Amino acid sequence: MKSGEHAAVGGVVSVVAAFVLFPGSTAMALLALVGAGIVVSVLIDLDHFVIARWLTGDWRHLERAVKNPRVGLIEQEKVFADMDGEGLTPRRLLSHHLIGGVVTFAVVLVGRPTLAAFVAIVLYAHIVCDYLRDLGYA
Repeated sequence: MKSGEHAAVGGVVSVVAAFVLFPGSTAMALLALVGAGIVVSVLIDLDHFVIARWLTGDWRHLERAVKNPRVGLIEQEKVFADMDGEGLTPRRLLSHHLIGGVVTFAVVLVGRPTLAAFVAIVLYAHIVCDYLRDLGYA
């Protein structure tokens, strides 16, 4: 999915999760949670560039996105268009699962289990959306 789509889904999921997991919170706290949820839902996709670097041996995909903001922000399907047969899709999904698990566990370890549940829910929604897009349902 494109970043804008992940931001929209992350926003909706974050609003619901924030109200359910943090009842009675101030409007500012809820707004901060929703903003953080959107950021988490979009930034997890930066792992794609690391995986592409690992598979190709260079940073051309990151360079393509940075040097041409239109491609990086609007025409994102062009960023990794030359990697169809190189296994980016299963590796990025695995990476999302690993990152989500590690981040969620780290938040639990610092004593914030409810916040960890919030992060897990937001990242779960992101991964499900990726699967739905990859399977042609969304």
